[in-house]
Amino acid sequence: MSKRTARETAMKMLYQYSITGELHAEDVKNKTGVMDETALSAPAMDFVARVESGFREKEGEIDEMISSCSRSWKLERISKVDLAILRLAIFEIEWMDTPPKVAVNEAVEIAKAFSTEKSFQFINGLLGGYLKERRAE
Repeated sequence: MSKRTARETAMKMLYQYSITGELHAEDVKNKTGVMDETALSAPAMDFVARVESGFREKEGEIDEMISSCSRSWKLERISKVDLAILRLAIFEIEWMDTPPKVAVNEAVEIAKAFSTEKSFQFINGLLGGYLKERRAE
């Protein structure tokens, strides 16, 4: 399975977290059937597990990074799907050594598939601002 499938699964897990307050890759498997050996390869399952454990540790930092770039939008106003996509992209950039251009492109493509018609523009703009701010530091 592709890295995109792993990212989509990780995004769904983060989305589920924003709804339930619980973050468990195993719950995604049990509740949605998304994560099983036939759907995800071992590397993809490892990716999702790494996002789970890393997000637990870095949630506050990630949300602060998003907040600092979304001056006119509080986290509570960002759609839960978009927030999950943004959290995943920033986690990948900061803690998984994913090249920023790849993380942004993947976030935009996932937004096109799972969010509203204009969400990809919001996500692209916010992540672009984040990267500009990051370079300035």
